[in-house]
Amino acid sequence: QMQLVESGGGVVKTGGSLTLSCVASGLSFSRTAMGWFRQAPGKAREFLTTISWNSGATFYEAPVRGRFTISRNNARNTVYLQMSDLKAEDTAVYYCAAAKDNIASALESDYLYWGPGTQVTVSS
Repeated sequence: QMQLVESGGGVVKTGGSLTLSCVASGLSFSRTAMGWFRQAPGKAREFLTTISWNSGATFYEAPVRGRFTISRNNARNTVYLQMSDLKAEDTAVYYCAAAKDNIASALESDYLYWGPGTQVTVSS
């Protein structure tokens, strides 16, 4: 199985930037698509972005498109989420997830492994 641990969360001001990291344990990381999700209190987990195994394909959900960038370094078993122009509605717990295969997907059901999450709070 694969284990994931997120880091880099914190408190930032509106319009600020923050980069999250997710380190994976598992030999299959380099052949697995990865994704980022977030969840606010009382709401369902929300898909944000995904990246294929070789970074050849990415997809961003409309609320973060143009502001967030997903990337990965397979040699480091790490996926990143660069966030800029942060807004109050970006406040949530952010989760890293590993998919069933190497194809980027926006469907939560396609993901098998999840990190514990890291809190991002955007304040005015």
